[in-house]
Formats: sequence, structure tokens, C-alpha cells
Amino acid sequence: MPTEPVPMTEESAAISAVRNYLDSFNRGDAIAMDALCTVPMSILDGLPPHVWNGRTASTDWYKDGMVAGEQRGATDYFVELGEPRHLNVTGDNAYVVVPTTLSFKVHGQKVTHSGATFTAALRKLDDGWRLAAWAWTKGPAPPSA
Repeated sequence: MPTEPVPMTEESAAISAVRNYLDSFNRGDAIAMDALCTVPMSILDGLPPHVWNGRTASTDWYKDGMVAGEQRGATDYFVELGEPRHLNVTGDNAYVVVPTTLSFKVHGQKVTHSGATFTAALRKLDDGWRLAAWAWTKGPAPPSA
């Protein structure tokens, strides 16, 4: 007997948009990241210049991040999301706070930063949830070798 698909709640649809955005980052697909955003979009991050706004905020942030990483010998970035700490949906607006772990390689050596947080504000548009803004909060510095 076939089972009925479980309808997606607004909460699960909003967190799915965040996961899709970061999955696009993990694949190195900045254009797909932009497609999952509202216009305008805003980003706040520890990477200079720290703030990106506008239609191409994600691709601009990605490009700046890859240039900064290349200067330090960093490659193979990957963000892993934990379970949301906050996931609030009010009408066509959502607020999501998710713990993260960022891993990458520096000159071939794996580095892992845990304890960071990805915070996003989303808007529900006709074609689904889109990120309107996000901020990355760094976790504690990893121990020195």
C-alpha cells in the first residue's frame, strides 16, 4: 500500500532553503547561491569587507572569500549544519539560527572550526523561501598546533 507524502511545513521549507544555500556553497556554486536569495540580499561576515549587499551579494561574497582563501593556501571549504537552535516562521518571514562546523584545507592540511553559527532571515516569495540576509558568527579559535 503506497504511503502519502508528508506535506512540508513552513518551518521545514525554510530550513530546507538554508540547507540548499549552504549545499550550493559546498559545491562551489555561487550562482545557485544567488538564485536562493531575495533581491536585495545582505551578508555580514568576518571576512573583509564584512558586508555585502544587493542582487549579487552571494557571488560577490563567494568571490572575495575564495580570493582571501587562495592567498592563505586554503581550499576545499565545507559547511556542515547542525540542528536549528531557532526556527521561527511568522507569515512570510522566517528567522533561522543554526550551529555549524566549517572544514577546509590549508596547504593540504585539514582544519576544522566548530562552534560557529549561521543566522538567516528569509522571505517567502511566490516560488518559495529565499534568504534575505545572513550572518556568520565564528566559534572559538581552534587550538594552536
